[in-house]
Amino acid sequence: MKTQIELAKEGIVSEQMKKVAADEGISVEIIKGRVAKGEIVIANHPKRQNQRIVGIGMGLRTKVNASIGTSSDICDIDAEVRKAKAAEEEGADTLMELSAGGDLDAIRRAVLSNTNLPVGNVPLYQAFKETGRKYGDPGKLDPEFLFDLIEKQLDDGISFMAIHCGINRYTIERLRKQGYRYGGLVSKGGTFMVAWMDRTGKENPLYEQFDRVCALMKKYDAVLSLGNGIRAGAIHDSHDRAQMAEMIINCELAETGRNLGCQMMVEGPGHVPLDEIEGNIMLEKRMSGNAPYYVLGPIPMDSGAGYDHVVAAIGAANSTRYGADLICYITPAEHLALPNENDVREGVRITRLAVRVGDIAKYPQRRDNEKYAAMSRRDMRWDDLEKYLMFPDIARKIREDREPENKSTCTMCGDFCAMKKGMEVFKADISPQKKMK
Repeated sequence: MKTQIELAKEGIVSEQMKKVAADEGISVEIIKGRVAKGEIVIANHPKRQNQRIVGIGMGLRTKVNASIGTSSDICDIDAEVRKAKAAEEEGADTLMELSAGGDLDAIRRAVLSNTNLPVGNVPLYQAFKETGRKYGDPGKLDPEFLFDLIEKQLDDGISFMAIHCGINRYTIERLRKQGYRYGGLVSKGGTFMVAWMDRTGKENPLYEQFDRVCALMKKYDAVLSLGNGIRAGAIHDSHDRAQMAEMIINCELAETGRNLGCQMMVEGPGHVPLDEIEGNIMLEKRMSGNAPYYVLGPIPMDSGAGYDHVVAAIGAANSTRYGADLICYITPAEHLALPNENDVREGVRITRLAVRVGDIAKYPQRRDNEKYAAMSRRDMRWDDLEKYLMFPDIARKIREDREPENKSTCTMCGDFCAMKKGMEVFKADISPQKKMK
């Protein structure tokens, strides 16, 4: 089976490319050209018949990922299934199943069976958890077990994987020479791989045998998302030497993977102050040859726990504006607890708002929806307004809870309504192009 990038390089338009072109309103020739260059990836698994086909990359609507999964403290398969369904209902584009507690095979398969979204994961989680259960020590991980596990997860239906290939002995040495970090290491898979390398004195097998990783991904035409195991967990660590060393390696590997016929994404950057977001994205795009950028957050401050979904939305809007392609949501529980179903719903909603804000700046030609929303509000056409809102159910509930005496206005202003008075003065002067179609 040929991958999407291999087909595109041969000039072949796949059904998946046609679907992405139709969904995005973009010429299929443009989609094919960008897939061939590795500027667009298509998340799709050949074994999942009803899975949604999602394009990620240059010129496309910025996508939102929702992450779910158990922990050693809270493990409930039914709850994870409910969270997966909630994420899909709220409009997430992709899902990551990141369980680290319980029967990990059963949880993954239950989630895959209960969502149509492309599902991704981090194979190092299960590799280290099962090694720890078997030997009482995750540090006894056998690389052969890891590669076998990657294939098993892919065969189950995983469409994209965050694999920590960019951690090597050179990046670890940067951490030591800079005197570690203010915020420590925050990637679970990445940190356990660092510990394994430190204990064994060996190189990261995912880096050392990168061609083998790509061969497994190609077998299922899965997207290889180059994980950022050395991402900053505090804004004071943003763009330190260790993070940049991994970023450079990941961008090199993105090029190598494309040349091997594998669909590639790069991940980054974690906690980043607002003034550094643009530069971070420019560096990733420049060094990787415009590989799709999967951004975790980013979180532009460290003191917002409890409202980190709002903090991250500010970072996400800016990341989207400057060229990020897939945004991983943050929930209100970030840094505090395992998210529940309500956290998932809130995280998806606010991240969708953030990427809409960023897409409006990134693609000015996509602003018509906002124009029609404004015109409906101007004309006090409340039913029409709902057609253009991202969350009409919420808007309707708020309005119904505080119903105005005059149904054409709202209780914010009542009979002191600026919109109503403005229309009385200027209704005859509205130009044809500024009237509702």
